[in-house]
Amino acid sequence: MPGITLTLSGAPDAALASQLSHELTELTARVLDKQPSQTMVIVGFVDPSLWFIDSKSLENLGRNSFRLEITITDETTTVAQKRRYQRESYDLLSERVGNVHPHSNVHIIDVRATAYGYGGVPQAEKLWG
Repeated sequence: MPGITLTLSGAPDAALASQLSHELTELTARVLDKQPSQTMVIVGFVDPSLWFIDSKSLENLGRNSFRLEITITDETTTVAQKRRYQRESYDLLSERVGNVHPHSNVHIIDVRATAYGYGGVPQAEKLWG
């Protein structure tokens, strides 16, 4: 059950959000071996004047940025898969967003199977009964 939260600098753009939702779901399935039907994506936008790196706004820096956070069940992916996902998702988002600050980032968050779930059922019960 990957949960993806993507935050982008800039004005809300429904077409871009939809495109990235599709592309990130596909990438997550292909690289991390996750089910698209169980992949949730939330996309948010932050005004560049309110996003700071080293106390300077992206607006003042003249750059764009993104932060991708994905929660996955601990020990369901390998280090190699995570490394590949880091690179491919960073490259994808850098290309789509353009002019990104090098501190744009990807966080893969491993969560214990007993600590989260969906439909009111912990992930551990779905995995191991």
